[in-house]
Amino acid sequence: MIPTLIVAWIVFVLVWKILKTTVRTALTLAAILILLQMGFGITPQDVWHQIMNLPQTLSQIRGIK
Repeated sequence: MIPTLIVAWIVFVLVWKILKTTVRTALTLAAILILLQMGFGITPQDVWHQIMNLPQTLSQIRGIK
């Protein structure tokens, strides 16, 4: 019974840490997107478009060197 409780506690702590990290990351990204939109008029779609074009941009930069 005690080993089962210890394993359950370890799993609970690990899941809790993962959830905290995930929520913190999501809130940080949301804050960045809101600041970009309010400060510079950059929409989340603009950010997503740039992320999708990143591999092409990086390959072009490598080709230049």
